[in-house]
Amino acid sequence: MNDPISSCVLRDGDTQITVLSIGCAVQDWQVGGRRVVLGYDDPEAYRDNPKSMGIIVGRVANRTAQGRFALNGSDWRLPVGADGHHLHGGPMGLGRQNWQMEPDGPRAVRLRLRSPHLDQGYPGDVVFEVRMSLDGAALTWEMLAVPDRETPVNLAQHLYFNLAGHGTIRDHTLQLRAPSYTPTDAELIPTGEVLPVAGTRFDFRDQRRIDAADPKGEGYDLNFVLTSGEGPAAEVSAPDGMRLRLWTDRPGLQVYTSNSLGPHAAPWPGVRHGPFAGLCLEAQDFPNALNTPGFPSVLATPDRPYHQRTTIEIAAQRA
Repeated sequence: MNDPISSCVLRDGDTQITVLSIGCAVQDWQVGGRRVVLGYDDPEAYRDNPKSMGIIVGRVANRTAQGRFALNGSDWRLPVGADGHHLHGGPMGLGRQNWQMEPDGPRAVRLRLRSPHLDQGYPGDVVFEVRMSLDGAALTWEMLAVPDRETPVNLAQHLYFNLAGHGTIRDHTLQLRAPSYTPTDAELIPTGEVLPVAGTRFDFRDQRRIDAADPKGEGYDLNFVLTSGEGPAAEVSAPDGMRLRLWTDRPGLQVYTSNSLGPHAAPWPGVRHGPFAGLCLEAQDFPNALNTPGFPSVLATPDRPYHQRTTIEIAAQRA
């Protein structure tokens, strides 16, 4: 019998966010009564969640080529999907597991999970903790992973945002503090290059409507290389002025326009799950870093545990 799924509702002002223990999923995010994320009506639908709806993905987010990597003289094999690559920590990764949940004050929740040695093929016993706290219109993820030996960790939140509440996100504007990106091959594995966005459809350094940047409707599923600086790393706006801003300490941001999203379980009333129905902004380390020497390391140790801080604010812009 499956452990019961717990839930916790965070409220501040006109923002209300529902968090589930299964996968640390954000099931619902409402601003002034408007839902601004995609979600499933039934929490049980998150147990079998093929599109990673709303969850924390890991141990290692995104793709690891051929589900293998070398570490400390050993070759490690990870479960792979139909494409032959490992994705988002595997079929029973962190986002498919039921975490221990407890409230942490009136507007925060803390979730904990112990992942044993060889969980989904990864070395080491790792204790994970995610604290989610709401301050006004801003939700902050503090993610910590403490391993008992050197092992890879790369976590990411995988929410599907739609600031209009329904319809397409192609009419949203996007701005990124990203002068470069990591190109991929036909199987979405990074080539190892870091290329400038200038003159490409990947240039969102200035505000740009998604449909204007992508007139052919090819969509995006790509890691952008962020730079440090003032202001948010990403900003998204709906036509009516609802705005998202994201800050993170991670070097990369995967932008995914739900290219392969389709029906799985009952969504919120009046919402359709399909291509361009949601926009994922996954703060992360670079994909396939385990097999790409030029990319920053994703290895954590007992003395250098993994830590991520990401904040997302969603609110109507004031006139």
